[in-house]
Amino acid sequence: MIWRLATSADVPAVVALLRDDALGAGREDEDPARYLAAFDAMQREAANHLIVGEQGGRVIATYQLTFISGLSLRAARRAQVESVRVASDQRGLGIGALMLADAETRARAAGCALLQLTMNASRDRARAFYESVGFTASHIGFKRDLT
Repeated sequence: MIWRLATSADVPAVVALLRDDALGAGREDEDPARYLAAFDAMQREAANHLIVGEQGGRVIATYQLTFISGLSLRAARRAQVESVRVASDQRGLGIGALMLADAETRARAAGCALLQLTMNASRDRARAFYESVGFTASHIGFKRDLT
């Protein structure tokens, strides 16, 4: 398993992973221009990284890692993990744990004191997984649709 920064050539595989999910199937579309433009915007943001997990030449996992500087917690830098996905035929094989270990390694290397993530409240199995690898459901998150 190789964890690496994504390239624009990986965007179609990442979008396929986002769609290969009960929630993502209804949220994502097949407009490649939209996703390539978003990837380009992420590339211009030095602290925003799309990571892919590749095995045997196939992208089978992905996550987004954003580094956030702030004043709270004695000016702690934090790493935000989002868009965590593993290909449906690869789930339950330990890839998620490897993914979060990679995220933690990258966060520590960037000087972060905290690794945080959000997940959809309907994902009961995901919550159990995150807790099993050491995350604590310590906060309540809110979102507001601006579209």
